[in-house]
Amino acid sequence: MLRENLADLVAFVAVARDGSFTRAAARLGVTQSALSHTVRDLEARLGLRLLSRTTRSVAPTAAGERLLETIAPRLEEIESELAAVIETRDKPAGTIRITATDYAIDTILWPRIARMLPDYPDVKVEFVMDYGLSDIIADRFDIGVRWGDQVAKDMIAVRIGPDMRLAIVGSPGYISRYPAPKQPKDLVHHNCITLRLPTRGGLYAWELKKGKKEVQVRVDGQLTFNGTYQMLNAALDGAGLAFVPEDLAQPHVAAGRLKYVLEDWFPTFPGLHIFYPARRGFSRALTVVVDALRTS
Repeated sequence: MLRENLADLVAFVAVARDGSFTRAAARLGVTQSALSHTVRDLEARLGLRLLSRTTRSVAPTAAGERLLETIAPRLEEIESELAAVIETRDKPAGTIRITATDYAIDTILWPRIARMLPDYPDVKVEFVMDYGLSDIIADRFDIGVRWGDQVAKDMIAVRIGPDMRLAIVGSPGYISRYPAPKQPKDLVHHNCITLRLPTRGGLYAWELKKGKKEVQVRVDGQLTFNGTYQMLNAALDGAGLAFVPEDLAQPHVAAGRLKYVLEDWFPTFPGLHIFYPARRGFSRALTVVVDALRTS
């Protein structure tokens, strides 16, 4: 009975947190049908309805919410301790899941992880590209990556990059067709290449700064992407103005493929940081990855 409940409780927690049998099944590596049967069997044994199911969503009932709050931290502690026991082996081993933007992965994370991997063949790293402010605990990530001013205070944070400027750029062809903006407010009359934010589903408002003056401009245009490199490529093709990290734009500006626009309004953001929760049973695999990322 106890052995059965433990496995079924893991399944229940996954569904309750994801709010979906489909997403939970994909993460657990089982079929949706099998997962549904597992949860129903648990409910039958307990004589309680733990999940309220509709055609569009799944949510814990009052009894399910109480059970989730009680057992989820204990299951995480068990998982953490098991990982710690495994890590007493001679070599670090395990999978480390990291959520970050494509820009952070390509420019900082991957170059450093690539140097580390040959020395630790039993360590696996999974990158998930995301521009939302993911809850790394709820989404079961080991490491998140954000700008320094976006990291929650209760997390351990390690800076991995310098402060960064964002630049507004357009191709010479685009700027020859449309007069370059003189003030931030002029951007609303331009074809701007926008970034979709998954957290709220809205478009990113361009945050500009000149001295102590800060403004947000809600730009619009024909193209919207959810990745930095796609915006940069569209600007290179003359599709409009893009707001991208300056270090990505600079080589193209130097080569004459792009031009800066409103350069005196380019904002600077705190550098990229990795962050992760303080917890017991800190795995050796995670230590190896964190050490690799903190080293330039």
